[in-house]
Amino acid sequence: MKKEVWLNHSQGIEQINTLGKAKTPFLFILSYDKQKIFAQALDSLDEDIFYKLKTYRNYPAKKRNCTYTFELFPISFTSYKNSFDKIIEEISKGNSYLLNLTFETDIETDLSLKEIFTYSKAKFKLYFKGEFICFSPEEFIHIEDNTISTYPMKGTIEASKPNAKEQILNNPKEMAEHVMIVDLMRNDLGIIGKSIKVNKFRYIDKIKAGKKELLQVSSHITAKLSHNWQENIGTLLDALTPAGSITGTPKKQTQKIIKEIENHPRGFYTGVFGIFDGASLHSGVMIRFIQSKEGNLLYKSGGGITIDSSVEDEYQELIDKIYLPF
Repeated sequence: MKKEVWLNHSQGIEQINTLGKAKTPFLFILSYDKQKIFAQALDSLDEDIFYKLKTYRNYPAKKRNCTYTFELFPISFTSYKNSFDKIIEEISKGNSYLLNLTFETDIETDLSLKEIFTYSKAKFKLYFKGEFICFSPEEFIHIEDNTISTYPMKGTIEASKPNAKEQILNNPKEMAEHVMIVDLMRNDLGIIGKSIKVNKFRYIDKIKAGKKELLQVSSHITAKLSHNWQENIGTLLDALTPAGSITGTPKKQTQKIIKEIENHPRGFYTGVFGIFDGASLHSGVMIRFIQSKEGNLLYKSGGGITIDSSVEDEYQELIDKIYLPF
């Protein structure tokens, strides 16, 4: 990187508040631990940063018609089970009820990060200076007028499985996991808003996952904000992050367990990014994430663990989420 673009936590939150108060359209990025924050006006955005948030984008869309190579080298089942068992022990002690366990996976491909970003299909995409990309299906928060919406995503199944929709919606473990996240996000919105409402509970999205299709379960929750919310965008983001869907509950204690058990620093993976267009705010959770490190590519993925989780199923979910969505 030619120049330091990252702000620390306090500087970043202040900068976001300043840009919002001025109604200046800007892009923001918060790392998982919020120790690195990026906030830059859209009209002066660095040339090697590209984004897409639904209909907002700053690069031309392209289609990929040629073949490519893609190989993954996931953590062994034995190593995964070792971490999984530690989490189950913590849950059994009452230290957590739901924990999102993630790992790094080495991948090899003949595509560059920019090519993967350009050709991938996703609602929320980010390319940052050749360092990392994400092509996320998960919306974080959307603010329109004085209403804030969040869309926690929790629950994944291969669409090709018999009665896949019924399986995922009727599975007690998946139901319990999703209810916990919805409750957590309701509480989080209650910190910064009022009139909390679950508008839609457990709806299904179909997502292209390489050669497979996945069904993922989300809910839609809203709250009302004060009329001057634009002046406090940084403060709002600080209160709501890290996202409950990629940590667990209770959030603070679960974050401590994650730090002790996971095999990698999350960095920007499971952080959030978005744009403020001068009137409304749009953002996504940075999942489906590839990082360049010392010439190698690392794909980060994971899933939620509860007391009823199957280690075999969770390990398979970790692998199923390693794909290029072309």
